[in-house]
Amino acid sequence: MVEGMPHLRWALLSIAAAIATIGLKFLAYRLTGSVGIFSDALESLVNLAAAVVLLFALWFASFPPDVTHAYGHEKIEYFSSGFEGALVLFAAFEILRTAIPRLVTPAPIEQLGIGLVLLLVASAINLGVARLLLREARRTDSLALETDGHHLLADVFTSGGVAAGLVVVALTGIERLDALIALVVGALILRTGIDLVRRSFHGLMDRALDPHELEAIRAAIESRLAGGMIFHELRTRRVGPRRLADVHVLVPGEFTVREGHGVATTVEREVLDALPGTEITVHVEPLEGDRGAGHLPGPVVRGEVREGQG
Repeated sequence: MVEGMPHLRWALLSIAAAIATIGLKFLAYRLTGSVGIFSDALESLVNLAAAVVLLFALWFASFPPDVTHAYGHEKIEYFSSGFEGALVLFAAFEILRTAIPRLVTPAPIEQLGIGLVLLLVASAINLGVARLLLREARRTDSLALETDGHHLLADVFTSGGVAAGLVVVALTGIERLDALIALVVGALILRTGIDLVRRSFHGLMDRALDPHELEAIRAAIESRLAGGMIFHELRTRRVGPRRLADVHVLVPGEFTVREGHGVATTVEREVLDALPGTEITVHVEPLEGDRGAGHLPGPVVRGEVREGQG
């Protein structure tokens, strides 16, 4: 199964990294009693759950389009991203719940040296896997891999912050700094969770492509229109790594079916060249009949783009 679905290898790698870092961080917590390290270890538990969900999402998204899912199954990646965001939010609230009492009643930190070593080894593992996932995400335009990679990278930064804070605690003897570090980590993780949920929401609601991508599509369409031809009703959305678009191109009414089809094919090819990975459907309409039929609510606007997506 893995040989035919290369994305799954990255999900399995993420799971292995999560298991390794969970063991290292909870061992560091047991040795030191640091609530800062506990907050970091709790986030690694979220990493493991997210990696398991990622494995399922990539497996499901790998199935080709069928009768009941004509546009494919890649949209499952948005559910994966949203679920991971929810887990991150849960971890953030749990960290805050644990750190606040420790801020009121601080506790001593023990065996700090070995705890820091274990924490740094875990961070090195996460950094290596995060870079691999993000490189693969850029190559394949996979939201699920990008989400998991950024999550692991955020874990590296929070671990580094925890380690630096514990060094300050050791140098100053101010034990409350440990709880303050945990609160900062919790706040950062909370922000990450909100961002993941927001991106998932936009994907599930068929949000339009980014402005620079829309501009590239508009320019590509306009470059292939001549003789008074215009376009309108450009709509776009993203399904997993794929971009989908449809547009109405208005051509002279005397065009034959063959000529209209030729214009549509040329436009589709130009858009694909300008923005690889875009699947665009071109509807050809007569210039003269479109205004008379009352299809448009007002004058035809060159390159009109609807904000709402369908």
